Amino acid sequence: MAETNGYMRFFPYDEPYENQREAMDRIHNALARDQDVLFEGACGTGKTLSALVPALEYAREEDKTVVITTNVHQQMRQFVREARAITRQEPIRAVVFKGKGSMCHIDVDYEECQVLRDNTYELVDAERDEKQLEKRQQELLEASQEGDEQAAEARSAVMDELDAVEEQVEALEDNNTCDYYYKNLTGDTDAFYDWLFEDIRRPEEIYEHAHEQGFCGYELLKDGIEGVDLVVCNYHHLLDPMIREQFFRWLGRDPEDVITVFDEAHNVEGAARDHATRTLTENTLDAAVDELRDSDEPRAERAQNVIGAFRDALVETYDDSFQFGGREQIDENWEDVAIANEEGRDDLTRTFLQAYSGQGIDGDIEAAQKLGRTLDERYEEAYKNGESSTRQECQTLQAAAFLDAWMSEGTELGQYPVVSVRRDAGTGDVYGRAELYNCIPREVTETLFDQVHASVLMSATLRPFDVFSDVLGLSNPVTLAYGLQFPEENRRTYAVGTPPLFASDRSDPEVQQAVADVLRDAVRFTPGNVLAFFPSYSEAERYHSHLQGIDATRYLDEPGQSAEELRETFTEGDDGVLLTSLWGTLAEGVSFDGDDANTVLVVGVPYPHLDDRADAVQDAYDASFGDRAGVSDAGWRYAVEIPTIRKTRQALGRVLRSPEDVGVRALLDARYTEEKERELGKYSVRDAFPPEERDEMLDVDPEKLKFAMLNFYNDHQKYDGEPPRP
Repeated sequence: MAETNGYMRFFPYDEPYENQREAMDRIHNALARDQDVLFEGACGTGKTLSALVPALEYAREEDKTVVITTNVHQQMRQFVREARAITRQEPIRAVVFKGKGSMCHIDVDYEECQVLRDNTYELVDAERDEKQLEKRQQELLEASQEGDEQAAEARSAVMDELDAVEEQVEALEDNNTCDYYYKNLTGDTDAFYDWLFEDIRRPEEIYEHAHEQGFCGYELLKDGIEGVDLVVCNYHHLLDPMIREQFFRWLGRDPEDVITVFDEAHNVEGAARDHATRTLTENTLDAAVDELRDSDEPRAERAQNVIGAFRDALVETYDDSFQFGGREQIDENWEDVAIANEEGRDDLTRTFLQAYSGQGIDGDIEAAQKLGRTLDERYEEAYKNGESSTRQECQTLQAAAFLDAWMSEGTELGQYPVVSVRRDAGTGDVYGRAELYNCIPREVTETLFDQVHASVLMSATLRPFDVFSDVLGLSNPVTLAYGLQFPEENRRTYAVGTPPLFASDRSDPEVQQAVADVLRDAVRFTPGNVLAFFPSYSEAERYHSHLQGIDATRYLDEPGQSAEELRETFTEGDDGVLLTSLWGTLAEGVSFDGDDANTVLVVGVPYPHLDDRADAVQDAYDASFGDRAGVSDAGWRYAVEIPTIRKTRQALGRVLRSPEDVGVRALLDARYTEEKERELGKYSVRDAFPPEERDEMLDVDPEKLKFAMLNFYNDHQKYDGEPPRP
C-alpha cells in the first residue's frame, strides 16, 4: 500500500510486528480522517513506534507538528531513544521540552523570570538603538566635515536623540536583568542550534551545554522549536490551558496543526483533575491580610473585610472538626476535613457568611481583585526598576481570585469544596487549606481534544473504551486493542480463592493467616524474585511482618522511599519478595525485566481510600454519565472500580517484559475467581477485566497454588537444582 511505504520510512528497525503494522496503518488512516485514536497495547506491542511513525508521516505530508507527552520519567527516556533511532533512519527535527523550573540557571520563579526577560530585552533593544544612532551621527559628522550643511543639521537632531537613548540605557542598566538571556540576545546562537538539531538532546544536556556557553537554554529552546517535527514534553504543557496556549505559540502552530500523542493515557483522568483544581492556604490568606493592613489604598478596607472573614472561617471550620486530641495527631501530610452539608452550602461557606459583616460579599471580592491587580502591577514595576531584588507575589490577588471562584462555582456540578489541614514541618503549627476540587476531568480535556487536529491516547490499560471516552470527552474515537504478544505457554495467570479481603475483614486473624499462607507458598515456589502489591502501604507492612522467618529476603516499600533505588537493590538478588502498595510508584512506569522478578501477586481488590472526595467524584459521575452508561451505579463503576482494575492490570504488567520471560501472575482474592462470580454478585470484579484476560485466569484453590506453580516452573526448568517439596 502506498501509505505503508510512506510511513515506513520513519520505522527505524528491520520489520515491525504484525500487530504493529496493522496499528500503524489504522492510526495513519484515522489521522487522515481527523479522528482520535484510543490504543491499548500490552507490553511488547511497540505502542510508541506504532503511534509515532504514522503521526510523523502524516505531519510531514500535511505540515503539522507531533507532540508526544507523558507523566512518567522512564517513558520520557524511552521517547528519546525511539526518536534518536528514527532520526538515524529519516532525519527529523525534534526537541525534548521541560518546564522553566528545571532549566533555569539562576533559580527564579515564573513571575521573576518574566520581568527579568522583559527588562533584558528592553536593555538590549535600547543598546541597539544607541549603536545605530552612534553610527548614524558618525556618518553625518563625516558628511558635515565635507561641507554638507544639511548633514550638520540632521546630526544635531540625531545627537539629541542619542543623548536621550544613552540616558535610557543608563537607567535600564540599573534594573534587574538576566546575564544568560542577555547573551541569548547579543551572542551568536547559530552554533548552539546546529548542536541542538544534530541529535535528540535531553533537557539535562541542553541545560549543561547552554550553561557552558553562557546562554539561557530554556529561552533558546522556546525560540528554536518553531516548525519542528516532534516535541516531547510533560502533561502540563497540554493540560494547563494557559501553558498550552503559550506552548502552541512557541511551536508557531495553531491548535489544528498539532497532533498529540498521550502515553500512559490512563493517567490523564487524574492529571486533568489536578490541573483544574484550585487551592488557597491559610498562609496565603494571612499574607494577604498583612499586605492589606500595610496598604493605604481606599479599597484595602473592603478587601481586608472579606478576605479576613474567609480566613477566620477556615480556621474555625477545621478547629471545630477536631475531636479530643485530634489536633495533636495531624502530621505533615494534608488530611481532609469533612465539610459537606446535605442542607445546602458547605460548612466553610456557612461559617464565612456568618462571619462576614460588610456591605456585600460580591462587591468586596470585586474590590479586592481590582486592588490586587493594582498591587501586582506595582510589585512588577518595582522589580523591573531594580527597587526590589525579588519579584513580590501579590497575595491579595491570589486570595481574591480564589474567593471569587469559591462563591461562584462552589455549587456547580463537578466542583467540590474541601478543607484540609497539615502540620508545618518547620514551625510545628497546624494550618489549613481551602480547595475547589474538580471531579470531572472532561472539563479540561474536551476542549483540548476538540482544538487539536487529532490525538492518539495509548496505554496498556485503557479499556473499557466507552468509559474512557466519556470521562475525557472524546467523540467517536477509533479503538485498537492488542493483548500480550508473548508466548502464552510462558505465563500463567491464577485467580486464587483466598477469602475476599474486604476492608471490614482485613483485621480478622483467620483471613490474615489464610492470605499469609498463600504468600509464603508463592514465595517458596518461585525460582527467583516475587513482587507483591497490596491495597495500601499499611497492608504491605502488615504482611511484611507475617512473612517473618521465610527463606527469602524481604523488602518493604514505604512512602517517600526512592522507587528506583529500591528496585535496584531488590533486583541485585534472586531470592527476594518486595511488598508495596498498588497505589505507589512501583505499580507502573517501573519495569522488572528478565529475571528481575518472576512472580507478581496482587493481594485483594485494591480500591482506593473512599472518602468524601471520592464520594463527590462518584456523585458527579453518576450525574454526568449515569443516563449514558445505562446503569444505576455508573459513579462507582466509572470512578472507583474501573480505575482500580486498571491499576491492577498495570501491576500485573510489571513482569513478562519480553518473549523469553517466564512468569506467574496471581490475583489473591475470591472476587477475581470465576467460581465465586455468581455467589459474590456485585462484589465480584472478574467481569471488569477484558475478555481475553479473563480467559487466561485459571481458578485455583489457595492450598493448590503451590502445586500449580511447581508444575509450571518445573515444566520450564526454572528451578536451579531440585525444586521445593510441597
